[in-house]
Amino acid sequence: MSNPQNLSYTEEHEWVDAADPAAATVGITAYAANALGDVVYVQLPAVGDNLTAGQPCGEIESTKSVSELYAPADGEVVEINEAVVDSPELVNTDPFGDGWLFRFRVAGDLELLDAERYAELTKEEG
Repeated sequence: MSNPQNLSYTEEHEWVDAADPAAATVGITAYAANALGDVVYVQLPAVGDNLTAGQPCGEIESTKSVSELYAPADGEVVEINEAVVDSPELVNTDPFGDGWLFRFRVAGDLELLDAERYAELTKEEG
């Protein structure tokens, strides 16, 4: 699966749609979902939680391992995807769509990778 060009990416394999900085959407990439294997549990930050860029803010558990979610920037959580909490497999089946994780109000700088640079990163790691 290719990485959508309209999104930005972190080195921790999360994607960010910051078209609306009042409700930037965060998910994990198809690369990360594939590396994790079958996702069985998702722990997301709570609405109202303050995020600090680069700090853990949740977890994704798969049949292989547990991985932390990292805040892509400073901000405040404004919404979580209850569908993913109820059906964690959405992270695997639709990571760039229904498998989104949370939305947050961006309060700091977004220092993210574009799709081309993220593709280079995953090629180097692959």
